[in-house]
Amino acid sequence: MSADLPLWEVFVRARGGLSHRHVGSIHAADARMAIDAARDAYTRRQEGVSLWVVPSAAITASDPDEAGPLFEPAADKVYRHPTFYVVPANVKNI
Repeated sequence: MSADLPLWEVFVRARGGLSHRHVGSIHAADARMAIDAARDAYTRRQEGVSLWVVPSAAITASDPDEAGPLFEPAADKVYRHPTFYVVPANVKNI
């Protein structure tokens, strides 16, 4: 039965200030049902403060065989990486 319903990818934000993280997938007929099913499946123990659901069919992924040409140009731009900064001890999330 559920295999006939569209597949949705579920993202949960654990608490304010953090990023949403992919936690799994669910089958649901529409977005509202997907949110409700995701809440029931992935936040039963108050693990989150926000949910995103995205139709799996709407996600486009990069081709692993093209990883070199796609990501190597960023390697020569070290100034884009925060490795030059010292993070203060009292900062919990960046």
